[in-house]
Amino acid sequence: MKKNIGATLALYPCPVIVVGAMVDSKPTWTLVAHAGTVAHSHLMISLVKSHYVNQGIRENKKLSVNIVDESWLKAADRMGIISGNKTDKSNEFSYSIGENGAPIIDDAKVSIECEADGNYELENFDNFICKILATYADESVLNEKGKIDYNIFKPVLFEFPTYEYFVTGKKVGNCAKMNG
Repeated sequence: MKKNIGATLALYPCPVIVVGAMVDSKPTWTLVAHAGTVAHSHLMISLVKSHYVNQGIRENKKLSVNIVDESWLKAADRMGIISGNKTDKSNEFSYSIGENGAPIIDDAKVSIECEADGNYELENFDNFICKILATYADESVLNEKGKIDYNIFKPVLFEFPTYEYFVTGKKVGNCAKMNG
């Protein structure tokens, strides 16, 4: 029998990302675990309104979504501890500028460059709806068809409310092919 545990956010674990944007011609970064797909062409990134990176997203409309794996988790976690409002984070990562102007973390094996299409403000959060402009993947995580191979690339997941990190695991089936 199921027990009602209240209006609890239970869609975890979710991929851990570091969002990057330019503020005053310098990159800044923040750790994010509230993100998701809203269409095949768009993502949603949810950030507390007071985050420093938000002003760069609002002004420039360009941002990067850098998917965290275990190789740079410690550095990514730091981006959730220090505030861009108090600390210059521009030198925290080696980075490149994507084809559309967003800063891309060099250590991220997968980065998505986006343009903010809109902002759905809700309960002190900016929920940026972001059009995917380009996805950059290190060749080491691509299969023979040029697609990301999640047997190789293992994104870190964040679980709320325990604040624990996990790594993706084993394959358990093929979508739309399990019943026949």
